[in-house]
Amino acid sequence: MVNALPPIRSRRGPRRRKPAKLHADKAYDIPALRDWLRRRGIIPRIARKGIESTEKLGRHRWVIERSIAWLTSYRRLTIRYERKPSHYLAFLTITCYKKLAK
Repeated sequence: MVNALPPIRSRRGPRRRKPAKLHADKAYDIPALRDWLRRRGIIPRIARKGIESTEKLGRHRWVIERSIAWLTSYRRLTIRYERKPSHYLAFLTITCYKKLAK
């Protein structure tokens, strides 16, 4: 996913090709991943397994989990009936719009 990031817009100067930092939760606490990020010049900000962080790196995780739970309440998105990705994306967009419009 990191390799697929589009160029990042900045207010000044040229567009960056990579993020400066990568924030992740404890599920991504793998030494090989940390090394891979450092080789690419990205600072890993990954919570450590078994250690409670004073910086609270995972404090926004519930927002993402809640959003995924909202999407799974729609059966059409949970079980993918559409064969074309564009149709699935259309239903996903409609669902997100309905949730955000409330």
